[in-house]
Amino acid sequence: MAYEAFVPAPLPPELALSKEVVRLLSDADRALGELSGLARMLPNADLLINPFTRKEAVLSSRIEGTQATITDLYDFEADDGPSRRRPESPDLREIRNYMAALTYGLGRTETLPLSGRFIGELHARLMQGVRGQERSPGEYRTSQNWIGAPGCLLPEASYVPPPPPEMRDAMASLETYLHDESDPYPPLVKLGLIHAQFEMIHPFLDGNARIGRLLMTLLLVHWQVLPLPLLYLSAYFEENREAYYARLRAVGSDGDWAGWLRFFLAGVAIQSRDATARATRLQDLQGAWREAVMAARSSALLIRLVDFLFLSPVITVPRVRALLGVTYPAARANIDKLVQAGILEPFGPQTYGRKYWAPEILRAIGS
Repeated sequence: MAYEAFVPAPLPPELALSKEVVRLLSDADRALGELSGLARMLPNADLLINPFTRKEAVLSSRIEGTQATITDLYDFEADDGPSRRRPESPDLREIRNYMAALTYGLGRTETLPLSGRFIGELHARLMQGVRGQERSPGEYRTSQNWIGAPGCLLPEASYVPPPPPEMRDAMASLETYLHDESDPYPPLVKLGLIHAQFEMIHPFLDGNARIGRLLMTLLLVHWQVLPLPLLYLSAYFEENREAYYARLRAVGSDGDWAGWLRFFLAGVAIQSRDATARATRLQDLQGAWREAVMAARSSALLIRLVDFLFLSPVITVPRVRALLGVTYPAARANIDKLVQAGILEPFGPQTYGRKYWAPEILRAIGS
């Protein structure tokens, strides 16, 4: 079967950064700097890491076909994991795997350099027990893959990555570039080059796009561009899906790195500002609710429950009982106080095991 595969040249390419690219880079740097500054002033980093990680996991997985929302995720977590009454759905398993891979990667960078082995470990966790688990999780492919319409054959593919031998050489070259301290380009340009290169190499039989998106966040933290994993581009890529794929194809077909960088840097600026606005909204909500609770001369337990809502905006009486270390009636009474204050609302059907949610938090995070 005859076909043509694309083998990307090693990074970095020769770039003549136009005035427009320089302007977009400056804008992205400024927006990312504002987000970084906000993150460094946070008294409680989990206030943002928790919801932002979940939102990214939902959106990155949605690009690959899942339908679950962030509310679905928090609703499931409120049950403290899968049970006979409510098993974990395939969509939620993929989302939770993404979260687990990100958390693992953030910790693993302290003991293992970003490398092929590191990427393989991420992939193994991402694909465990989900669609594609039979396609060699954690291992580079040994057969040809391709991208195209569902059901298309190799000669009909819109893009064919390098064959396995060339793929391995390309990944080795990319690994070298990851640690090239003599690279002349600033971090955001380098990040854009790495993401596009990884997607063109497509080293796994499945899960490449999600790994590519994970690596961007991990690199920003590893390079200390961001102190916390708060910038995610999945929302931008999903909203501009056709342009995203078109810009990547243009790199492969025409060497149009400038077009890709314009698209990528615009996304960094947009998502940095979006993250800053959402983070500010969450901080404002927490401050306003704490003030309201303290003005009502409520107990320290109720203030603690308010703070907990930003980690788990869907709750149950048993969860609150365990969190506060109180009796069931006391846990229910604290929840009722927040319902009366307009912070919590009943969630779901009025049956045994009723749940409550803080809709303003979910609106601030976004779907």
